[in-house]
Amino acid sequence: MKVLVLTGPESSGKSWLAAEIQNEFGGLVVGEYVRHFIEVEQRDTCYADIPAIARGQLAWEDAARAASPELLILDTHLLSNILWSQTLFGDCPDWLHGELLKRQYDLHLLLDPQDVPWVDDGQRCQPQLTQRQDFHRRCQRWLQQHRQAWQPIAGDWDARRERTVATLKRWLASTQK
Repeated sequence: MKVLVLTGPESSGKSWLAAEIQNEFGGLVVGEYVRHFIEVEQRDTCYADIPAIARGQLAWEDAARAASPELLILDTHLLSNILWSQTLFGDCPDWLHGELLKRQYDLHLLLDPQDVPWVDDGQRCQPQLTQRQDFHRRCQRWLQQHRQAWQPIAGDWDARRERTVATLKRWLASTQK
């Protein structure tokens, strides 16, 4: 099983690109649990919700891993939970870091917020490009500090799709046995 993670700021195309990847390469997509949480709870999140949101994300990921798809596509992972918790509440439960680091992720696609519009979907809260660029930098810093395999994805929607398809063709070909 190869595990691919889409990461980066909101409104940078992670969910759209996950669907595009699945259409092109197959695999199983795991969505963003916090969206489900907000829909069910019908309210904004608070710091006390972070553990439940993180556990929900991990449960979805673990269920998908148990299915052993050839390609597992994660629309997000705990890095987003960590960074959002720090952004919104100035803190993050310590155990999230350990949980994230003990899991194997084979490749991260880091989506740049530049060149695509921010879309208000009722759950997003960073309309300013500078806010999303800061989140992007923090994602990149974490990936580099923890020596994670990653590739940048930028440009308009067509360029993002083309770059992703080309990157994944090379990556999947290089990891075939």
